[in-house]
Amino acid sequence: MRVAIQGELGSFSHEAAERMIPRCKIVPCPRSVEVFDFVDRGSVSAAVIPIENSLAGTVAEHADLLVARDVFIQGEFRLRIVHNLIVAPGMTLRRVRRVFSHPVALDQCRDFFRKHRHIEAVPFYDTAGSVKHVIGKALPDAAAIAGHHAAREYSGKILQAGIEDDKRNFTRFFLIRKLPKAWASGGKAPNRKNAGDDFALRYRKLIPQGANKTSIAFKVRNVPGALFKSLSVFALREISLSKIESRPLRGSPWEYVFYVDFLRGDDEAALNALRHLREVAEFVKVLGIYPAA
Repeated sequence: MRVAIQGELGSFSHEAAERMIPRCKIVPCPRSVEVFDFVDRGSVSAAVIPIENSLAGTVAEHADLLVARDVFIQGEFRLRIVHNLIVAPGMTLRRVRRVFSHPVALDQCRDFFRKHRHIEAVPFYDTAGSVKHVIGKALPDAAAIAGHHAAREYSGKILQAGIEDDKRNFTRFFLIRKLPKAWASGGKAPNRKNAGDDFALRYRKLIPQGANKTSIAFKVRNVPGALFKSLSVFALREISLSKIESRPLRGSPWEYVFYVDFLRGDDEAALNALRHLREVAEFVKVLGIYPAA
């Protein structure tokens, strides 16, 4: 099974994908949009993308792409993020003057740089990519910060393990698949205006067994009390929200989309809430129904 990820082999996304789909074949992509392009073209069976870090928050580009593209979330996974200082074999800490890694990873290792003020933090496009760069280029004064998968993938040496500031550092990943063409946005899409009724009847085959969590996106009308009315559809049915966040709507300045995760699957209460939400919101898109991590 071919699974696309954003980043290089050995990245945290690589590790998450192998944990979610054992024995899958990883297809690395330099950019996030290429991951979604691969899924859309059917070049891969699925993709695994990071959607939220417990410290850094939501991965904004992926949230936007989930709304813009015809994909469906079928699972989630929480990966404990352990940052390691990785060098080429034979390298010592005394010789390190530069450390490459993704900006988020560098920011999560501030204590290390406070203790080693002579070492420069150098932003790079990917954690695993930084290991590939440092070892592949045989840089004489450099190290990288990444996971243990990257050290194994590029034959690096872990000089210091667990250098992240906060040990309760987790990233949540989504497993996404392409929607069948009949239900894509070009046709009569059950994930938009007809969010409740059609979803129950037509999307059942896409919902995994044990699904007990739903992710949606919706836009409210610009009228007083619109958000209150939208959220009341869940409160009235005692449905617990595990997340709510707003994001700017691309192409529409000063308009916003609300992202909500709620802790129900495709039971009657959840479907009624979606039907009710459809009546008070400008649009509703069901991003996925899946088993909670």
